[in-house]
Amino acid sequence: MAARVCRLHHVSLHVSNAVRVAGALASRFQFVAVGARVTARSRQLALRKGSAVFVVNERRDTGVTWTEAEENGQGYLYDVRPCYAVDSACNVCFEVEDVTESCARLSDRGCDVLVPPTEVCDPDGGGSVTYSVIRSVVGNVCHTLLDRSRYQDQGGFLPGFQRVGDGTDSEPDSRCPVTHFDHVTFACPRRSTGEVMKWYQENFGFQRFFIGSNEDVDEGYVLNQDGIGLRLTAMEYWKCSEIGLSIPFKDSQTPDCKFVIAESLPEKGQNQVDTFLKQHRGPGIQHIGLSTQNIVSTAETMAQAGVEFFTPPPAYYTEVGKQQEILEAGHHPKELKQHGILLDTDLRNHEDSSTMPNGRYLLQVFTKPLFSEDTFFLELIERRGATGFGEGNIRALWRSVQSYMEKESCEQRLDSEVKTKQTRQH
Repeated sequence: MAARVCRLHHVSLHVSNAVRVAGALASRFQFVAVGARVTARSRQLALRKGSAVFVVNERRDTGVTWTEAEENGQGYLYDVRPCYAVDSACNVCFEVEDVTESCARLSDRGCDVLVPPTEVCDPDGGGSVTYSVIRSVVGNVCHTLLDRSRYQDQGGFLPGFQRVGDGTDSEPDSRCPVTHFDHVTFACPRRSTGEVMKWYQENFGFQRFFIGSNEDVDEGYVLNQDGIGLRLTAMEYWKCSEIGLSIPFKDSQTPDCKFVIAESLPEKGQNQVDTFLKQHRGPGIQHIGLSTQNIVSTAETMAQAGVEFFTPPPAYYTEVGKQQEILEAGHHPKELKQHGILLDTDLRNHEDSSTMPNGRYLLQVFTKPLFSEDTFFLELIERRGATGFGEGNIRALWRSVQSYMEKESCEQRLDSEVKTKQTRQH
């Protein structure tokens, strides 16, 4: 292991219109702007909800070359210059204890270092942070390595960003209690899971996390029936506390974020993973799970603000046993159906199962894509003791996304045919 990950700090989006995307995160998803940085060549906006932080980056066209901008400190901070054709979520920032040492070890292992260790000082005397950027083995994904142990956080984002408002979202939000990033899912080409797993295990010490009770060690969690062809494999990073390292951050108790690798199976034809790979122009981050303490209230609040969610087949809520499962967990099928929320009971044995009167379960729902392409979307997830990814829900979630994408494809094809016909008539 070359670098020990302490926690996930933020996720960066590279988009063509940062104001529009940041505005949607704020007005619809209830994130709060905490920092901004605007130069002649870049615009960076940081938004927070609980400990979940998105940094929205936009490359500005102002006549100043990138070389000039970077020489004058007007390029990106904590990231790299984007060279991508579509909007994309493409940087997951990890906090580590020693950026310089981690970067050297990763470089020795053959990793591509895009930004060498760089110190950024707070002009207001709050200390400094050090960061570097490493290229991942997954498509356009990069990882910023960040050490902020010498930075006295006064409520802002990071040195180099201007504080927006009071720099926090410290007020409790009972309507939309999102707390942290639960998981990050990569969409990858077929037969690439082994390579991705190996890269993260060897370079960051990630460990396998089993999604289902019957998951095959080598093959992962496979769905290969009823028109579904999907392979899922999950991994998580070791907690620093487990290996005796102290974490000098006030929010060190933030739950760990897991990583999921999704790939399609060849015999089932085109599907949502393949659609992502095509529209995204390659592998990358397909979706990110937002953990919430109350998914019903969160989904209702976001829906009222304009967020659209995928809806599962109506029969999901009347399936044999599902209605009873929902009721036994203390929920009402009609309430969950209103927002397309799915519930799955964790049937795996747990030592402290007796402390969960309604059993261990989770609830989840997917949003529709954030960008114009059918690529990146978000998931809301509420865990009630369950640690997996809704083994019983995966089929319903798959079908809801697949149905939407097939409808989108059909509408695009019809629009194209109409335009072609109109062109011929003229």
